[in-house]
Amino acid sequence: MSREGSPRHGVPVRVSGKRIEALRRIGGVKQLEFREFYQASQDACLRAVLASVADRQLAEDLVAEAFTRAWMAWPKVSRHPAPRAWIVRTALNTRVSWWRRRRREVALDGVPDVAASTVSDPGLDPQLLAVLRQLPRRQREVIAYRVFLDLDTGTTAKVLGIAPGTVAAHLSRAVATLRGHLVTADNPEVGQ
Repeated sequence: MSREGSPRHGVPVRVSGKRIEALRRIGGVKQLEFREFYQASQDACLRAVLASVADRQLAEDLVAEAFTRAWMAWPKVSRHPAPRAWIVRTALNTRVSWWRRRRREVALDGVPDVAASTVSDPGLDPQLLAVLRQLPRRQREVIAYRVFLDLDTGTTAKVLGIAPGTVAAHLSRAVATLRGHLVTADNPEVGQ
């Protein structure tokens, strides 16, 4: 078979009259499997990271970096109990690394701080994002994994390295806080 029709190169081929895309292996990684994971998970992971950071562009960069790292370690990541959670955790860890590196840099006068700018996400209410950012870090993480990634309590606990009861407690406190802020924001008379 010529190179163009070779299944090793991800070129569409005909099998039994059907056109299918052959798997392309790069370093033992199934490209099609990763592509499907990326397409199915990218939006949910972005929303989860956006709940923790104030800047949409930063969230997009962090998620892109996390997916790049996932691609490089796909055999390990694909066996993870919650690959989406791995992406979000990697993105948030990357943010911390970038922050540490950045705090050592000298700020230039007159140059706006990109991280301080807020860009709203069309899929998330800006008021909800503002209240989410006021929650303690661990509560934001629990909301990101339980709500945005739809992980169960046990998986969330395993990913965060805490007990399932702690996940439930953080979720309960976060929901109560969100409910209190959003109810009073929607109806100021209720909070008085």
